[in-house]
Amino acid sequence: MTKRVLSIIAMLLVVLLSACVNQEEKLRQRAAELCQYVPDHQLLEKSKEFMTADFYAVLDTMFNHLPEFEAMDHEWLHYFVTGNGGTIADFEIVSVEQTDATHALATVNVRQKWEDGSFDETSDVEEHRLYMEKVGGQWLMSDFDEHKADCIRHIALNRREQSVRAAISDYLISEIGTHYRQGELCIPSLMIVSEDDADSSKVRVLGDFWVYWYNVSGDTLKTVSGGSHPGLITLSDDNGRFNVTSFDQVADGSGFQPSASRIFGEHFDMFQEMNSNQEVREAVRQEQLRYYIHQNGLDVNYYQDYGWPAVKL
Repeated sequence: MTKRVLSIIAMLLVVLLSACVNQEEKLRQRAAELCQYVPDHQLLEKSKEFMTADFYAVLDTMFNHLPEFEAMDHEWLHYFVTGNGGTIADFEIVSVEQTDATHALATVNVRQKWEDGSFDETSDVEEHRLYMEKVGGQWLMSDFDEHKADCIRHIALNRREQSVRAAISDYLISEIGTHYRQGELCIPSLMIVSEDDADSSKVRVLGDFWVYWYNVSGDTLKTVSGGSHPGLITLSDDNGRFNVTSFDQVADGSGFQPSASRIFGEHFDMFQEMNSNQEVREAVRQEQLRYYIHQNGLDVNYYQDYGWPAVKL
């Protein structure tokens, strides 16, 4: 091999090495930019163009389509790394590895700083993993800390729970609500005590199930009738489609205590506490009314029971 050939090979190696270094630096800069679009407990519209379509769709579903009272109870919120309570996340890109032609992984250290730019010396440095994918010639965020799968599982669980509740509501409207004085809208209120789906073919739901009929008067739902029906509802599960197959109701009058104790078993104390606490009942009712109004696009801001002041929703 001649000196000229060796010289050419050496030059090519330098060019290739330089290209790799440049690519790594470009990815590092892009990762630093993408970190600024990790949302802070909300999904910003401007974040959309910096995320892959499927990742954004997962976040969009999580933030904009799940009932707030349901979603906010879950720990997946911890996957957000931006600051809260007067702090801002400071990102440091530790390393970037391009795993193939269209995928890269950045290791990111995050430390919280105060809004004036100073650091809280007691705060820990957290390590996170930012996944990048090249889409249409642009590097976008495709996942963060592998939590996309967690979010998808949460969405699936939430949708299953909502399907169960929808089936129960439909049953209460069609089978129980017909025995009440009827108004324009029948909107049940479900106070769930316990849910058991250990048997994959059925779901058993213990709860205090309320049926309410309303008329719409201006921006107010005026209660026409309503009542409580505690007990055990059993539903069949046919590939995610639920149907109520039985309802073991607590008896009225002198039979209330013994039948409730039999049906609720180890959950009796919890049921009794919920059933007897008007503040809890009204809080659940208000939350579920807000969800119904939002889902059905109603221009309603209040509900009012006969003889009582209107309650703002």
